Amino acid sequence: MNAPAQLRTARREDVPVMEALIARSGIGLSKGFYTEEQAAALTRHVFGVDSQLLEDGTYYVIERGGEIVACGGWSKRATLFGGDQAKSGPDPLLDPATQAGRIRAFFVDPSSPRQGLGSMLMRHCENAAAAEGFTVLELAATMPGVPLYRASGFETVEDFTLALPDGISVPLSRMRKRIA
Repeated sequence: MNAPAQLRTARREDVPVMEALIARSGIGLSKGFYTEEQAAALTRHVFGVDSQLLEDGTYYVIERGGEIVACGGWSKRATLFGGDQAKSGPDPLLDPATQAGRIRAFFVDPSSPRQGLGSMLMRHCENAAAAEGFTVLELAATMPGVPLYRASGFETVEDFTLALPDGISVPLSRMRKRIA
């Protein structure tokens, strides 16, 4: 039987392990949703740790048996998606009275899908965002993530295509949920 899952705030020293997990998840869990080229382009150009979430204390990991098996977080900043390599310029704070908080960078190890890890992260993030005064959450979902987000009560507000280098385009969905 699997060891119990333990959620904790991510630390700087977790970054190399999280980056490896994100790469495995980005490739492994995209099968059937994206082509190999699309999954590789997302993993290379978009997916990754956003160090601002670490600094804000809003990025978390789930460990099982001492191994990190999932990561994800929420943000009180304007960036909707992408790791450090996808960011440019300042990332201003959002106003919880008028703007939606962000759900960011959820990744589960391909060896541990559909075990409730994403849902555990989501509940934690929703509670933390609500405690900071946010009443609405928003995210940019990759196609593999849409089922989790729908099951968590998010609704699609816009489908869009992300243009990546080498002429690769990837469909995404902007989704929202009222939490309070």
